[in-house]
Amino acid sequence: MRIGANYHNDFCTFTVWAPNHKNVKLSLTQELRHLEMENVENGYWILAVNGIKPGTQYMYQLDSQGQRPDPASHFQPNGVFGPSEVVDHELFAWKDNGWQGLDFKDLVFYEVHVGAFTQEGTFGAMMEKIKELADFGVNAVELMPDTQFSGRRNWGYDGVFPFAVQNTYGTPDDLKALVNECHLQGVALFVDFVYNHLGPEGNCLNDYAPYFSTDKMTKWGPTVNLDGALNEGVRNFFLENTLHWLRNYHIDGIRLDAILSMSDISPKHFLQELNQTVDTYAEQTGKKLYLIAESGYNETKVLTPKEQGGYGFDAQWLDDFQHALFVLLAGEKEGYYRHYGQLDDLMEVLSDAYFFVGGQSFRRRSKNESFRWIPAYKFVVFSQNHDQVGNRLLGNRLTTLAGFEAAKLAAGMVLLSPYVPLLFMGEEYGETAPFLFFTDYAGKKLRDTIREGRRREFAAFHWRGEVPDPQSLETFEKSKLNWQQRYEEKSAKIASYYRALIVLRKNVVFRVGKDRRIVLLKSENNQVLFISKNGGEGLVIANFGSQPQTYTFPLKSGEYVKVLDSADYSWGGSGSSLPDIATAGDTHVIQGFNLAVYLEKGKLMAGESNG
Repeated sequence: MRIGANYHNDFCTFTVWAPNHKNVKLSLTQELRHLEMENVENGYWILAVNGIKPGTQYMYQLDSQGQRPDPASHFQPNGVFGPSEVVDHELFAWKDNGWQGLDFKDLVFYEVHVGAFTQEGTFGAMMEKIKELADFGVNAVELMPDTQFSGRRNWGYDGVFPFAVQNTYGTPDDLKALVNECHLQGVALFVDFVYNHLGPEGNCLNDYAPYFSTDKMTKWGPTVNLDGALNEGVRNFFLENTLHWLRNYHIDGIRLDAILSMSDISPKHFLQELNQTVDTYAEQTGKKLYLIAESGYNETKVLTPKEQGGYGFDAQWLDDFQHALFVLLAGEKEGYYRHYGQLDDLMEVLSDAYFFVGGQSFRRRSKNESFRWIPAYKFVVFSQNHDQVGNRLLGNRLTTLAGFEAAKLAAGMVLLSPYVPLLFMGEEYGETAPFLFFTDYAGKKLRDTIREGRRREFAAFHWRGEVPDPQSLETFEKSKLNWQQRYEEKSAKIASYYRALIVLRKNVVFRVGKDRRIVLLKSENNQVLFISKNGGEGLVIANFGSQPQTYTFPLKSGEYVKVLDSADYSWGGSGSSLPDIATAGDTHVIQGFNLAVYLEKGKLMAGESNG
């Protein structure tokens, strides 16, 4: 069932699901008109109205309970407590008709918070930066949630109108212009969605119907009602929401937040139905569309194909990769980092992806379990993201915590991994501004609850210092990128280093495929990691110690040419200690936190293939 205000040529059909109400009226707020709606079937109320113009504001009158915005509102120009607005989705002049999407294995993701990406914090200001990102080598932008939340600033995971763009970021057409520009520049655009809960302020869904469970809770509040009484309308709401974004905004994919907190004992799990819905729409349109899961508990059914009883997601974020890598570079072993700390841990993740497995029975992977049957391109990896930076006490980035050389080493491990890489906005030039948690709630009790919750969350890490006030405008302003830094000498060198890694990634030796195509070795002192690529055609050497280390070149035969060295002056390093040509059995000294790449002599370079 199509829901919301669906407009076409001065004709608008208003549809809302309100099964618990005996009378629902459409209130045209600017005209002070109240029109009776018809109760058709399964709790849906419908009214078709002629002469409606785009921009018309409306609300629904529910029995005698007062007026509420449309749960499926496409725009909330005055925020979460104001009226909804009719949007003409046929008005925008799309220029991306030839765009069919990109292969997932070829993507280089770049995660963005729209409000903090530029000083203006809008879709329009972001659009001006897309060509620069494309020229840099990024071909997939992933937006943190951009649906309507309460206030002027928020990470977005507390949205309350899943169909509406955040009004402080711009209008629906502003977002379409951003997507359009991305596609014209050869960049896919993904958006984070939150289907496991809604935000606490301005959420009116339960005024209409039982959208939330009465007996199942997540750490964010009641879980969405996917299997209780009247769950059909709830499921339809979120399925329609996904199609709304694919159809009206031409987005290329969705990353779903914390999917394993979505409880559902139905014969067909909602997540399986969602993937089936997206696959059907992709077949109908001929576009490459993707669903990515955040699944920190590494439940294998997330990536298992639907026909084999799994949910059928195209990919998942792999937190284990970040945890194993971060501890080696930053030395922290508290909170969820306490289980990691050995080079063997990172080798295990590079080889088998999962370090922990098991869903609700979360446990350490046993040595006789292998998950290499899952294609490598189904994992998205990173050294930093909004969670790993923003959920620190001071929002420290890796450059601040471990230094530039360690951050460059991390970049090499991510971009040359056998998995699909994701960068967090600003890391590619060594941004030093923190990324903090920020909100703008109106209710005092809620503001106090958020502050106290942040303090409790940090207790397991024993970080020292005052927790930045999420409600403070200063906290938000500190989190904005400093684009001028990108063009300063040291940052420009780091950006050039990232660009070189992305170019190298396109080499046939490093392209992501179904399997990992790597052999892992380590030095006797457990500090230097060797990653042999594609049958020994390439070699990544990474020193995870802060001090220089001596090693023996491990490959068996032939000459190898050094094609990248993070310690080079050109990348802002102190100077390389490694030779340009290396052969088996040679002994060399590698600098601390240094990453180097060798290719077999004569190997084809970036953009070429073996035919």
